[in-house]
Amino acid sequence: MSKRLIAAIAAAPLLLGWTADARQRPQAAPPQTATTERPNIVFIMADDHGYQAISAYGGPIARLAPTPNIDRIARDGALFTNSFVGNSLCGPSRATMLTGQQSNRHGFTRNGQKFDNSVWNWPRALSRAGYATAMFGKWHINYSPEGIGFDDWKVLDDQGEYYNPDIITPKGRSIVEGYATDLTTQYSLDWLKNGRDKSKPFAILIHHKAPHRNFMPALRHLTKYQNVKFPLPPTYYDRYGGRPAAAAQEMNIYRDMYEGHDLKMTVGVGSAKLRYNRWPGAFDRMTHDQQAEWDRLMQPDNDRMNAANLKGRALAEWKYQRYLQQYLATVASVDEGVGAVLDYLDQSGLSRNTIVVYTSDQGFYLGEHGWFDKRFMYEESLRTPFMIRWPGHIRPGTKVSAFIQNIDYAPTFLAAAGVPAPASVQGRALEPLFDGKAPADWRKDVYYHYFEFPGFHAVRAHYGVRDARYKLMRFYGDIDQWEFYDLKSDPNELRNRIDDPTMRPQIARLKARLIALRRDYGDDQGPAVN
Repeated sequence: MSKRLIAAIAAAPLLLGWTADARQRPQAAPPQTATTERPNIVFIMADDHGYQAISAYGGPIARLAPTPNIDRIARDGALFTNSFVGNSLCGPSRATMLTGQQSNRHGFTRNGQKFDNSVWNWPRALSRAGYATAMFGKWHINYSPEGIGFDDWKVLDDQGEYYNPDIITPKGRSIVEGYATDLTTQYSLDWLKNGRDKSKPFAILIHHKAPHRNFMPALRHLTKYQNVKFPLPPTYYDRYGGRPAAAAQEMNIYRDMYEGHDLKMTVGVGSAKLRYNRWPGAFDRMTHDQQAEWDRLMQPDNDRMNAANLKGRALAEWKYQRYLQQYLATVASVDEGVGAVLDYLDQSGLSRNTIVVYTSDQGFYLGEHGWFDKRFMYEESLRTPFMIRWPGHIRPGTKVSAFIQNIDYAPTFLAAAGVPAPASVQGRALEPLFDGKAPADWRKDVYYHYFEFPGFHAVRAHYGVRDARYKLMRFYGDIDQWEFYDLKSDPNELRNRIDDPTMRPQIARLKARLIALRRDYGDDQGPAVN
């Protein structure tokens, strides 16, 4: 490894203000009471960060791989325990967050489409209302955010690469040496410190690529969890009885993950050559020194795996462990970056009047039902993390169980800034929930519609409704199937009770509710409920 690269990796935590432990962070500015100033907004979004991998949510995986800096937002503000998306797919979800509209309304229903930057969106609305605005990281919904109204932006090209990514700016595109998560954090801090108009309130979007497939950690974290054994989900070997769409998917960890590209498995003892590597660009763009260090760190574990000649369940469970180890090590850099931003806000005194949000574009499967990826309306994909801190407005340690969706983000930011939401916005501002209680007229259920079939992972198109206890889903197309779950007695969604006579009243009730929601959201074209 070159001396320059070693120095860069060693210095990264110092340059960004990172600490090894959140307890060692610099002392925060004294707490302040609510202010009448328009608040600043820091909207941090990861890609495919499942709530199970955030220790504030208390799951068994996250207890072994904690996220202390992300947890700071929940500790100092509010943690939402029933946060959902309306279409668990990267591009549609991002378009929903920008517009406050469900996928059918804004028209971006599947990946590969192009978002129209000229449509109404909340960053432009705040810019026109006098905010300084910026966006750094993963854009993904078209080539660039040109026309959105940002004062400054630097974005990854399409999905983006972890190492030495192509970065698009108003001046063009170039390859930048570095690690994508660190670059996104550094661009954001540079703008916060020196790039913005400090006479204005600001809104910054910090959108990380991580921990999206192919889960490539920074070199400093590559072996962070290599010796940790994560608990196998009880549904890892799900046989999908009564759920033909679940049986037809192509996203099993032990069957469908690419052994080279995703799991970084090598062809034999002593070899650094990867097994099947569908998209070699992720590794080919590494510098010679980066690749050499990667190989040096990964070789011992790969040699042990190859020497063991694993088969059957032993191999399936080894793949699960490798997936979790790499995924969670990729999250570690995101957590560091969040800590660096929070430290700057605290040290500069900006925290007293700054809203900080952390979320993901959707949930993600971490071995549940044997899966990686998202798309399905089953819980781990439907639910997404959401936490928000706003000193003086949200009591530290607040927990909110009311149902929210990503259509609510845009109106929340607008309301906080005192900017009226247009009639096109379908969500509601979250401020009435900030005391942990929901008003009587708050939603009691959420609507979902996944459109992308045919597509990656062969997940069939479906729509549905979920309330506090029950979930009704309708798959349509080549698999035309209803599914119904009692989440109280069957939280893992293993027993489809659509034909259970005792459930008929609840099924009829949810079908009626589904008809109403489809009408209310303007999504009643296509396959009808009845």
